Amino acid sequence: MVFLPTLHRSDRGFRLEAIVREPSAARAAELLRRCKVAALGTVHQGAPSVSMVPYAIIEDPLAFVVLVSTLSAHTKEMLEDPNVALMIMEPETGTKPPHTLARVSMQGRAEPISQGDPRFGAARAAYSARFPDMVGLFELGDFTLFAIAPATVRVIAGFAQAASITPASIARSVRHAGQ
Repeated sequence: MVFLPTLHRSDRGFRLEAIVREPSAARAAELLRRCKVAALGTVHQGAPSVSMVPYAIIEDPLAFVVLVSTLSAHTKEMLEDPNVALMIMEPETGTKPPHTLARVSMQGRAEPISQGDPRFGAARAAYSARFPDMVGLFELGDFTLFAIAPATVRVIAGFAQAASITPASIARSVRHAGQ
């Protein structure tokens, strides 16, 4: 929900009241579909670490799919501690203040997807469709798919337009946006 604080005059002076508005899960889904890269937060020896990853989306169940090298630090970190964060942000255009850029951040768990996993076919197809020039990476022995299932989702649609939404709500909106 989005809470917009508003001052109201009363007999006792002013009081602060929050106007509650439903979040724009549709706006978040549009952003997730349009953007192709995310900041990936992992844990490295108890400290936060951030990297950039291209991602694809599988819808049922909702997960963000990344194809990563087993030689990279973030892959090792996901294997050691599957608790991760993702942030997808509207690109800067130079036409509006950066504080107003739309973004979606989420916390979740990263799980490797091996060829025997029932999600493997959908994950590989989604990644290949989104990044056809990178299909050759699947043939290299050191690349593996991970699925990141969101547990919490926070949407910032612009300045003073923040909302926490459920993973189920974003999943419905992502499915609808893909039709």
